[in-house]
Amino acid sequence: MSVTQLPYSVLDSLTTAIVGLDAELAVVFANPAAEALLDVSQKQAQGQALSRLLPRAQAYERLIRRVIRERRVLTERDLWIELTEQRFVNVDCTVTPLVGRGSLHVLIELFTLSEQKRITREEHLVAQNESVRALLRGLAHEIRNPLGGLRGAAQLLERELDDIGLTEYTQVIVREADRLQDLLKRLLGPPTLPNFRPLNLHEVTERVYALISTQAPPGVSLVRDYDPSIPELSIDLDLLIQAVLNVTMNAVQAVAGAGRVVLRTRVHRQSTIGTRRHRLVAAIDVVDDGPGVPEPLDGTLFYPMVSGRVDGTGLGLSIAQSLVNQHAGLIEFSQNAGLTTFSILLPVEVKR
Repeated sequence: MSVTQLPYSVLDSLTTAIVGLDAELAVVFANPAAEALLDVSQKQAQGQALSRLLPRAQAYERLIRRVIRERRVLTERDLWIELTEQRFVNVDCTVTPLVGRGSLHVLIELFTLSEQKRITREEHLVAQNESVRALLRGLAHEIRNPLGGLRGAAQLLERELDDIGLTEYTQVIVREADRLQDLLKRLLGPPTLPNFRPLNLHEVTERVYALISTQAPPGVSLVRDYDPSIPELSIDLDLLIQAVLNVTMNAVQAVAGAGRVVLRTRVHRQSTIGTRRHRLVAAIDVVDDGPGVPEPLDGTLFYPMVSGRVDGTGLGLSIAQSLVNQHAGLIEFSQNAGLTTFSILLPVEVKR
């Protein structure tokens, strides 16, 4: 079944922006994805000429009229649509002529290439995290047993030593073995199953804000920008606080004692996380105006032991990603106009 054969109720659920026009190229229908893309409600768009929604839309009007005249589907790829004077969107545009659909004469499908790239990037992040976790579990098993044997042997040796001065060396072995064991635990994450329960997402952000406020340097401005309409989510409070805290601490450290860090919450409709589409997705955005993520780290940022700072352990983001994954969510990042944004994406409705 093609998109043109789908009922309106199904078109409403698609993540592709769909706009229906009449013979005069006025809007008859716009699904939620189109409302989000064009930043206008269907009620506001109803009856408006396409040129009112898309400034400088003459080229698209010529394409649409050609479709109506020739009665065949046409697709233009890699187009830049100007939504406002400062907002452009890169899309693939398919225009389909319609017959027998009442006032509808043309259906326009706008698939944003930025969305396609985001989905591909998220799929990569999910696969990346799963591969890393599998590798770490294998390494932990191989390292834990000999490490325990090494520690035990050092303790036995200490008991046999007559020279107390030599016990300093065995104690070094024990301490380093304990440190490595602790590192393994941190890499693998919490050993217990998450305790999910319905909670307001802002319980998490407020706890993180309170913790960061006591530690941030005086020159760092912490800002809260919340969406109060976000419904309750099924979350593990402690795990999610740790994930958001790790990301926010990174942002505070990135601004180097003088800058702005924003904790922002939003809800996205008909959004994807990895390969799965969700009706509602809650987002916690941590935005900073620091120097950003160095380009060589773009593809490996969530790997363990990878850090953009000389004194960093490289564990914070890896652990945070793992904790968010346990909530069927994902952390992604973007950089634009001097701002770095880490977005913690969580599905509002999850079957457990």
